[in-house]
Amino acid sequence: MAVPVPPSPAVNPRLAPHQVLVRPLLTEKGMHRATRHNAYSFEVVSAATKADVRRAVEELFNVKVEKIAVQNRLGKTRRSRMKRTAAKPWKKAVVTLKPEFKINLF
Repeated sequence: MAVPVPPSPAVNPRLAPHQVLVRPLLTEKGMHRATRHNAYSFEVVSAATKADVRRAVEELFNVKVEKIAVQNRLGKTRRSRMKRTAAKPWKKAVVTLKPEFKINLF
């Protein structure tokens, strides 16, 4: 009896790997995750999917990805005298690597 194989996730053909990752997020919490849990945080393009992020990280850093968590972050509201503005919303991806791989961000 054959076990059904799920289809592979769709990859956005418009985004090249270098266009998916905007910047690494180098925060105190992010560095703790990187050293303890082998998980790295990146700001990614809002149109990118988990499959896009996986492909980009694996191709750009030559590593194998174990799992990815994605968050859509709302822009913070700012006040200046009588005006209220908001920073742009952005997407964050936390990429966990397989134990034998590391990314040197510095």
